[in-house]
Amino acid sequence: MLFYLFATLAILSAAYMVLTRNLLYAGFSLLVTLLSVAGIYVLLYADFVAVTQLMVYVGGVLVLILFGIMLSSRVHDKSVLSESVNKVWGVVVTGFILVGLSYTILNANISALPWLQAAGTDVLGQQKSTVQRVGIKLMTDFVVPFELASLLLLIALIGAAYIATDKPKV
Repeated sequence: MLFYLFATLAILSAAYMVLTRNLLYAGFSLLVTLLSVAGIYVLLYADFVAVTQLMVYVGGVLVLILFGIMLSSRVHDKSVLSESVNKVWGVVVTGFILVGLSYTILNANISALPWLQAAGTDVLGQQKSTVQRVGIKLMTDFVVPFELASLLLLIALIGAAYIATDKPKV
């Protein structure tokens, strides 16, 4: 019964997303579609895929799309993007934060934390799930590639916002 509910919800919201002319409504119907697909994954006992669906697509890609839609909107033929006077201070503060976080991540001995050592035991018992092991590996051994991927996504968002703005023709 729940499978049919999620499937119907996914199909209807996907159809609305394709047929609507309002980009913001299309983005929110994409949200309903992605959440319905995550519900179907949960019903199929694919817990890692469901969590990945929520974190990557709903939490990352959809938020990126909605920010792109909202930042590229115009109000009375004027851009909603503001001009910043403090660009130099922004670059300096960002540089300090980047250096501080990089130093902390590279010099931290995360795998020696006591709660992480206790997490090596099987918390879930007889259930077959890979979420715990994948999460621990992602946040300990693969934290630098994870952060580099997030930095790459941030650079892509900034580039897309820059391309979306109208540049005055000289």
